[in-house]
Parts: sequence; C-alpha cells; structure tokens
Amino acid sequence: MGTFKVTLHVGDTQGLRWVPLEALVDTGASYTWVPEDILLSLGLVPFARWEFEIAGGDVVERGVTETRVRLDGETRTSIVVFGDTGSLPLLGAYTLEGFRLAPDPVNRRLIRVRGFAMAHPAWPLSTA
Repeated sequence: MGTFKVTLHVGDTQGLRWVPLEALVDTGASYTWVPEDILLSLGLVPFARWEFEIAGGDVVERGVTETRVRLDGETRTSIVVFGDTGSLPLLGAYTLEGFRLAPDPVNRRLIRVRGFAMAHPAWPLSTA
C-alpha cells in the first residue's frame, strides 16, 4: 500500500488558533501524532502519559491531549500524541474514524466511509 500526506489543521481547545500540518496518513498509528513544540505553541498540555509500541517493537511513553482537528473543512476533537520536536506529523486511525474517513492509497486521498452498527439479530437495537 502506498503512503501519502494530507493537510490537517491542529487547533487550540477553543478553536481560536490553528496550525496547518502536512501529515502522513498512517492507519498503523492508533492516534494522531504532532510534534511537541507545535502543540505547546498552541498552549496544549498533556492530560496523561501513555505507552506506545513503535516500529521495531520498542515501547515509548508520550504525553497525550485532546484538542480540535480540522480536516477537509470539518472540525472535530481528537486525542493527539506529543511527538518528538521536528518529527513527521501522523494522521492516525482514531482521528480518521472520528471524521468517517479512510485512505484510498491508489488515488492518494481520503474518502468518506459509512459507519457500522452491527448487531446480532437476536439483539434488538434500542430506540430509547
């Protein structure tokens, strides 16, 4: 599968300041990663530190925050990981799913996808 980049904007929690980023679409990354210096410049601070397994099998601990992300003219909140300063931003699976987007690697773009609500036939979906 080919790789490609897209432009996303990361904002502060109020949505007053935004930074555009060219991010690699990476469905192998659970969350979106943004260089720490960019997140700090927006006034963002980690709410926790989580462990992540990186390529090669090493485990690293990084700060995580929740903030606004804008993609294709839509805005959502998403969990974002504090990456190393100067590192390549990654657009991860959690953010992609929040926007109902999936990669089209042949055409090197993101496409809108339908959500799933798979229930067992014996389990009626609640209408309450």
